[in-house]
Amino acid sequence: MKILSMNSSVLAILLVATAALAQNQVVLKTQLPKPLFVGTPVPLNVPNLEPPTRGKRPDFYVPAGTINLCRNKKVTSSDNNPNVGTLDMVVDGDKDGSEGSWVELGPGKQWVQIDLAKRASVSAVLIWHFHSQARVYRDVVVQVSDDPTFRSGVTTIFNSDFHNDLGLGVGRDLNYIETYQGKLIDAKNAKGRYVRLYSNGNTANKLNHYIEVEVWGKPAV
Repeated sequence: MKILSMNSSVLAILLVATAALAQNQVVLKTQLPKPLFVGTPVPLNVPNLEPPTRGKRPDFYVPAGTINLCRNKKVTSSDNNPNVGTLDMVVDGDKDGSEGSWVELGPGKQWVQIDLAKRASVSAVLIWHFHSQARVYRDVVVQVSDDPTFRSGVTTIFNSDFHNDLGLGVGRDLNYIETYQGKLIDAKNAKGRYVRLYSNGNTANKLNHYIEVEVWGKPAV
């Protein structure tokens, strides 16, 4: 039975890879930072928590020609005076989790927003909030829009705000533990020029952190 189950899993992977190739898709490849802790201890009192990542994240396929659209782009925030670091660190390419590699926003509900400069079709968003310690960041919401105020034409691609504390709608996505692999969000080719990411403190303290964000996609047609 175990051999049959293994063969079925391998067949499923091969079928996904074959379908991706047929649609001119490739595996999304990004440089991962060095792990800073061993294991993934589960924070206490966190409901709706996805299982900890075991091993390498499964391959994620994107259209050929997909690039990181947000590298060194303009970043704004609900907190114009971060406690630590500067907003440009969100998109500077440095994913190291050691001290001095992140921007720290104030407590409670905060957001950062990235201007991609042009309207794009977004395949995936990768987020590294913090990975030198296993944490869960609360009420993570990621949205894409052509409106810089996010008052209209908003597409929500991730929402773990189960109690609607941010007022953006009740979320159905699971909370997750921060790791060096970051959180990969399937954006399902959402269209827009701006990407906004919300959080509401974390299981270690009430502050909000960003080490790096990557927005993978192509110019919209």
